[in-house]
This record gives sequence, structure tokens and C-alpha cells, in this order.
Amino acid sequence: MSLQPYQRVLSIRDARRVLLLGFLLRMPIFSAGIILTLHVVTHLGHSYADAGLVAAAATIAIAISGPWRGRLLDRMGLRRVLVPSMIVSAICWSIAPFVGYVPLLVLAVIGGLFVVPTFSIIRQGVIAAVPDDQRRTALSLDGMSVELAFMIGPVIVVWLTTFLPTSWVLFGIEMLGVVLAALLWWANPALRSAEVDESEVGATARRSWFRVPFVAICLAATASTIVLGGSDVAIVAAMRHWDAVSQLAVVLIPWSFGSLVGGLIYGAMSRGFSPFILLLMLALTTAPMAFAPNLWVFAVLAVFSGLFCAPTITATVDAVSRVVPAAARGEAMGWHGSFMTAGSALGAPLAGIAIDAGGFGAGLLLVSAIGAAIALGGGAALLARSRVLRARHALVA
Repeated sequence: MSLQPYQRVLSIRDARRVLLLGFLLRMPIFSAGIILTLHVVTHLGHSYADAGLVAAAATIAIAISGPWRGRLLDRMGLRRVLVPSMIVSAICWSIAPFVGYVPLLVLAVIGGLFVVPTFSIIRQGVIAAVPDDQRRTALSLDGMSVELAFMIGPVIVVWLTTFLPTSWVLFGIEMLGVVLAALLWWANPALRSAEVDESEVGATARRSWFRVPFVAICLAATASTIVLGGSDVAIVAAMRHWDAVSQLAVVLIPWSFGSLVGGLIYGAMSRGFSPFILLLMLALTTAPMAFAPNLWVFAVLAVFSGLFCAPTITATVDAVSRVVPAAARGEAMGWHGSFMTAGSALGAPLAGIAIDAGGFGAGLLLVSAIGAAIALGGGAALLARSRVLRARHALVA
């Protein structure tokens, strides 16, 4: 495997800057859910169900905001969209950590609706910064930075709660997000390449791209996060089954490491793969974890499942960027993010129902089956559509 593709991407100053900003911005995002749960349970003295309600409400608000904020990015540009987000976030999260449960719930929803559209901005910035033939490599680097932020951010937050009140940790994390958003505003990375006709921005009709290929790719993104979100819950259930919850890192670290390695390999390859093929591989490598006889076999199998985590998500982002006009990419990435958020929200409860009925293995098998079904169905639908279009062109010719 050659690292030259990565060297070429990282030699581009704008690409380096956007990737670094993306890594920094995502750490508070991944940390917020953990500290919010701890704050509701420990500081406010409510149940985990109440904490889950706050997380679910905020998640729904973020999913709703994705396409809306993405379309504003297309029409108004980065700076005009970021200013309201920074103001609302600063107000909401300077109050929310220090009030009761119901006001916290309301403020979390408002903050979710005006959240900085980080994923849409960073991915558009990465795509705009590199030539088309380096897009997959750049997006793979972005995917690996997501993995690192997911691994590092929550660990720092949990460490901070050992000597600081959760209210101040929550306040600090959210204010850090506002400061980093201000840094993003100052950097103002280009969201479209110079070749894009600016007269098309805001004038591109949604019906021209919101079609079967786009929806199918977004469903693949949804299925990938159903598999990943369900696997999260099933891993915890498995550790409880073996009475080894304190050793959770023994599985999570290999799983994340596998994803990093998979992303590294995928970005260095000379050609990409269909997101449906990668989704199918993710499902097929996740299913064997259901039959692991002990913790150590489970951890080894998690490495192989992890190999397809980052590449699957990277492939869906790459595919969306290629089936949607550049002038509408902000809204499209917003929809893509909302589909992924919906998958995350669905994966955990679906796996939970199966786990209650048949143990951790049932949870893993259910989400794997859903992933495989969508991979096969989506791939078949696109293949059938392609054949129909080719037949029509042949008749016209």
C-alpha cells in the first residue's frame, strides 16, 4: 500500500487546514452526548431514560436542521450561516448546564436546530480543496479524523468529570465548540471549487437530483449507522454477558483501530467500490461477532468488522458528491447527515429489542440482516434503473 495519495492530499494547504478544523470541531460534538448523559443522571439526579430523552430530542432536532442548514449554506455561504449558529449556541449552552431538566431539554432542542453544520461544511471544504481524482483519499482522511475525534473526545470529557462538576464540563465543551466555530468562520474555507457556476447556486431545483440514486445512497448511509449504532449497544450487552464491562476498551479499541486501518487502505486504493458492496461487507463481517464464545474472540472479530466501518461511510459521502450538482451539495450533504442520524437513532433501539429477546448475538444478527438487505436491495434497484435507462437511450438512438 502506497502512502503517496495521502502525501499529495496533505501537500495542499487548504486541504490540511480543513481536515485539522474538522478534527477539532468534532471532538466537542462527540463529547457532548457523553457529558449530557452524565449531567442528567448525576448532577440533576434523573434516570437514564430521561437522559436518553434529552439525547433523542436533540438528535431529532439536529436531523431536522441538516437539510435546512445545508440549503442555507448553498444560498448564503458559510459565514452568514455560522453567525446565527454561534449566537444561539452560545446563549443556549451558557444557560442549559445550570438549569433544571425541562429547561435543559428545551434548550438542547433549540441548540440542535441551530447546530453548526460541521459535517456538511467540512466535507464540502475537503471536496472543494482537492482535485476530483484525489477526492476519495481526502474523504478517507476526513473519515479517519472522525474516528480519532470519536476516540479522544469522550475520554477527555470523562476524565474532566473526575475533578470538575458536570455542569462546568458541559459548559466548557459547548463553549469550546462555539470558539472553534468562530475559528471556522475566520478561516472561511471554500465550499465549492472555482469551476462551479455561481449562477446555478440556489437555482438548482431539488427535483433534479433528489432521485432514486441519491435516495438509495442515503439509505445505504442509514443502514451503515444502523449496523454501527446497533453494534455499540450489542457490544455493551456482550460485555455484560461475560461480566467484563470494565474491560470494554478491549473491544472498542480494536473495533476503532480496524476502522482506522480500513479507512487508510481504502483511501490509498487506486479505485473505489460501490457503497452497497462495502455495506454488504460491513454486515457480513459484523454478523460473526454474534457467535463469539468469549471476550477475546469477540475482540478479534471486531477488528474485521471495523475494517469496513470508515470505508462504507466514506463511499456514501463520495457517491453523494458525484450524483448531486456542486451547487446543491450543501443541502445534499445535509440530507445525507440526517439519514445517518436517523440510522444511529434507529440502530440502538432495534438492537435493544433483539437483545432483550435473544441476547447480544440476536442484536448483532438483526442489524447485520438489515444492513445486508438494504445493500442488496439498493444495489439491485440501481442496477435495474441503469438497465432501464440504457434501454431507453438505445431506443432513442
